[in-house]
Amino acid sequence: MEKTIDEKQQGNTLVMEPRQENTRKLFIESYGCAMNFSDSEIVASILAKEGFNTTQNLEEADLVLVNTCSIREKAEQTVRKRLEKYNAVKRINPGMKVGVLGCMAERLKEKFLEEEKIVDLVVGPDAYKDLPNLINEVEAGRDAINVLLSKEETYGDISPIRLQSNGVSAFVSITRGCDNMCTFCVVPFTRGRERSRDPQSIVEEVNDLWNKGFKEITLLGQNVDSYLWYGGGLKKDFKNASEIQKATATDFSALLRLVAEAQPKMRIRFSTSNPQDMTLEVIEVVAAYPNICKHIHLPVQSGSDRILKEMNRLHTREEYFKLIDYIRELMPECSISQDLIVGFPTETEEDHKDTLSLMEYVKYDFGYMYAYSERPGTMAARKLEDDVPADTKQRRLAEIVALQREHNHFRTQRFLGETVEVLVEKESKKSSEHWSGRITQNTVAVFPKENYKIGDFVNVKINDCTSATLIGEAVGYSENN
Repeated sequence: MEKTIDEKQQGNTLVMEPRQENTRKLFIESYGCAMNFSDSEIVASILAKEGFNTTQNLEEADLVLVNTCSIREKAEQTVRKRLEKYNAVKRINPGMKVGVLGCMAERLKEKFLEEEKIVDLVVGPDAYKDLPNLINEVEAGRDAINVLLSKEETYGDISPIRLQSNGVSAFVSITRGCDNMCTFCVVPFTRGRERSRDPQSIVEEVNDLWNKGFKEITLLGQNVDSYLWYGGGLKKDFKNASEIQKATATDFSALLRLVAEAQPKMRIRFSTSNPQDMTLEVIEVVAAYPNICKHIHLPVQSGSDRILKEMNRLHTREEYFKLIDYIRELMPECSISQDLIVGFPTETEEDHKDTLSLMEYVKYDFGYMYAYSERPGTMAARKLEDDVPADTKQRRLAEIVALQREHNHFRTQRFLGETVEVLVEKESKKSSEHWSGRITQNTVAVFPKENYKIGDFVNVKINDCTSATLIGEAVGYSENN
C-alpha cells in the first residue's frame, strides 16, 4: 500500500491535447497512488484511438471514467461521492456513460453494476486494452465488466498520453502487481501477481520523453526494488527460468544503471521501495550516478518488530536500520521519507513508542502517516480484530505527525546558506512572482522568477525555510541546463 501521491493531489481531472478527427469526449479523473495516474494516461492513449478527446467539462462528456483506489476507506468514500455527482449529471444527459476503473472496480464489481446500478462499465487494472469492446457493449445497452487479472500484461507496448502535463516530469511504469502480501494491503488482490516490463521498452520510453523536452522521470511500481526481467513472466516463476534466462536477467539496480546512462542529464526518481527488497547494490547505484535523485522513499509502516510481523513485513527494525545506515554512509546528503500506519490491530503503547523511537533514529525528511482502516478482503481483516479504539489511533497519529513536523524542519534547515539545483516545475501556489520546483532530495524550493522558465535547472541560494519549503534566490543556471 505504498503511497507515492500526496493526498492534496488526489482527484485530478486529466486532459490531453485534442485530436481534430476525434468527435467524442472523455472525462477521466484519478484518485490514489501514482500508479493510478499513470494508468489513466494509458487509458487515454487507448481511447484516443477510439475517437475520444479528453475534456475538463463533466457536462459535455460522452464517457466518464473514475480511476479508483481501495487503499483506505476515505479514498473509497471520496469516489462514491464523485459517482453520485456523475449520476446527477447523467440524469440531465442520459447518453453519458459512467465507468469505474482500477482497484475499486476489481473489489466492488458486483456491487457497482448489479446491486447499486450506479455505473455502466467496470474495468480492472489489467483489462484496459478491452475498453473498446466494453464501450461497444455499453452502447448496445448491456452492462460491461472485465476485471480479470493478467499474468503478462504490463502495457509496455502502449505509449501513454501525458495528461495535463507540465512538460517537465513524467511517470514511467516498470512493474505491475505485488507479491508481498502485507496483511493490511489490498493491492495483491486488486492488481494481481508481480510482473516486470521489458527494460528495452522502458529505456525507449525514457528516451522519447527526453526528446519531447521532459527533464525528470519517476520509475514507478508497487514495489520497484522487486523489478526483475528475465524475458517475461511472473517474478514468482523466476526460479523455473532457464540458466541463460537467469544469467541475463535484469534486476532493479541494473535497470537504474541502464536508464541513468541512457540519458545522463535526465533526473531519475523511483517509487515505491520495500525494505525487504531494497538491496545495498541499489543504494550504491543511486550514489554512483549524479542524475539519480538523492531521495529514497522507504516505507517502514511500524517501528515495532512485533507489529511488523503481524503486518507480514519481511524486515525487522534492525534490518531497516542497516539500510538507513548504509544510505547515510554512502550519501549523507540523501533524503529519506516514510509511510507509517498507526493503530494496526493489537498495537500497544509500547509498540507505538517503538515507532516514535525509530523516527527519532532516522529523522525522516517527510512522510505519509495514516490511522489504520480495515480493508475488506485483506488478511488483517480476516484474521485480526480492529481493536485499537478510534480516539487512541487519532492521538497516536497526532503524536507521530507532530514529531515528523519537527524532523521536517530539522531537515530543511540544513540547506540554509547552501546553493542547490532546482528544476523549475510550476508557478508558486502562494505567489505569481515566484517559481516552484524540487531539489534532488525532493524538497520543494521557491524563488523569484526573474527570466527563468519552466523546465530550467537553476542554482538557488537558500536564505530561509519552513518545515516543508526552501526559500531562496537564483544565482544562475546549473550545468545541467
